[in-house]
Amino acid sequence: MKETSKSPPDLKPSDELSAMRRALLAWYDDGGRTLPWRVRPEDRAKGITPDPYAVWLSEIMLQQTTVPHATPYWRKFLARFPTVTDLAQADRDEVLAMWAGLGYYARARNLHKCAGVVADDHDGVFPLTETALLKLPGIGAYTAATIAAICHDEATTIVDGNVERVISRIFMVQTPLPKGKSDLRALAAALSDPTLDGFERPGDYGQAVMDLGATVCTPRSPTCGLCPWSGDCAAKAAGVQTDYPKKTPKKKLPVRHGAAFVLRSGDAVLLHRRPDTGLLGGMMGFPGTEWGPKPKDDVIRAAEPTPRNWEQSAVEVRHVFTHFELRLSVFHSEIAAELRGEATGDVAIWAPLDRIKDYALPTVMTKVLKAAH
Repeated sequence: MKETSKSPPDLKPSDELSAMRRALLAWYDDGGRTLPWRVRPEDRAKGITPDPYAVWLSEIMLQQTTVPHATPYWRKFLARFPTVTDLAQADRDEVLAMWAGLGYYARARNLHKCAGVVADDHDGVFPLTETALLKLPGIGAYTAATIAAICHDEATTIVDGNVERVISRIFMVQTPLPKGKSDLRALAAALSDPTLDGFERPGDYGQAVMDLGATVCTPRSPTCGLCPWSGDCAAKAAGVQTDYPKKTPKKKLPVRHGAAFVLRSGDAVLLHRRPDTGLLGGMMGFPGTEWGPKPKDDVIRAAEPTPRNWEQSAVEVRHVFTHFELRLSVFHSEIAAELRGEATGDVAIWAPLDRIKDYALPTVMTKVLKAAH
């Protein structure tokens, strides 16, 4: 049966929304997270202000990535590129190599591009308004709202996955995601409305509502007893917290196939640079076939980087991307050092194995290398 769209729930009275904001800020003052890029309320009281570059870097890394996984990368980037101008002047290959393992590699390309725009067009100083931030490469609605609120105390509406979960439970939003995103945003905007009585601290409020979803209003086991909005939550009152947010059932991921070739010569392997456009754009990888239907033998032979006696690995590489699962047959061979030239083209290099981490090798290609050995 086709699901019909439902009207968004009614808003709470403005005095209740104001009370909710005050309660959340009080909770954040005592229970909000301490993060390396965050300026806590007690820090602000000492005159410490957020660094837009550090905040921007963290927000780009945290897209589709957890805090524990992203934090070492954030520290590494800041140590290597202390300012946005340093990042802009860096070789893009180095940036891509340092990003390897964070996934969604278009973010790394846009990171470098954005740094260049800030350095060249803004004298190395990040614009701080939501409107200006939205004009920068790789900065979307969520990131612009977050940076503007945290670094400029602009009254923006911050909505990430954690906020969606919190809002959906407070108001028991019935429209499933992703269709319900507009309803959730409208409700989140009501809580971040600067005309509310007692409206204050937009940056802290935005971080507080994200923290609430990350640490208390969690997907499977929310700790409602610690929640400052427990008494305002319609889903808790009905005892159905974990039923929200409603979600449209996911379709089974399609499977794509391909073949990859690992050619070794002494202590080096042959790498190809992938085109800038498309998945894993600009990253290094092993030569191989296109990804799609299972390739036939003649297609596999045509993709060989050089005619060799290729041996197929017993291990098939499997890797899940956002929209499909990839299965790669891995072939490996060796070539004498004096013959390396016959396998080298415009997009190929020989990479020393003991320095393979210096190259922008995405996780799926790391799996390919492991399968070949």
